[in-house]
Amino acid sequence: MMTELILFDFNRETDINEWRVVNDGVMGGLSEGSIRLNSDGHAVFSGSISLKNNGGFSSVRHRYKTKEVSGYSKVMLRVKGDGKKYQFRIKSNRYDRHSYIGEFTTSGDWETIEIDFSKMYPAFRGRTLDISNYPGAQLEEIAFLIGNKKAEDFKLLIDSISLR
Repeated sequence: MMTELILFDFNRETDINEWRVVNDGVMGGLSEGSIRLNSDGHAVFSGSISLKNNGGFSSVRHRYKTKEVSGYSKVMLRVKGDGKKYQFRIKSNRYDRHSYIGEFTTSGDWETIEIDFSKMYPAFRGRTLDISNYPGAQLEEIAFLIGNKKAEDFKLLIDSISLR
């Protein structure tokens, strides 16, 4: 087993231009989300969720060339949230329609969230699929998403994302 693979370690010099925001506007919704670096060098994923026009989510995504991850078994997120529930998502293949989802609720303090690959379930457009959980062989996309079926403002600070 390998020790750690750092997928992202945010700092003041981090280029976040390859992180892409995808809001529910792709389906007619009115939610607004963004990602930026704060003065401490942490990524800040924040915005406002709207349920109007059948909306209700905001996400931020980063794509990779295929990463071999079979020597790892869990995701480690160093985050500071706002007490709300978020999803961390992985796509094995960027062309897959579904993502593998690990849900977590933030405490309001800096914390390290561990998500076992074996618990990341497959879903597409809010529906859980009847296929196996994340196999942990490769990844091509990671994402954070908020969509708690309520109108709310949100703010998630992200320090690092790694695999163990």
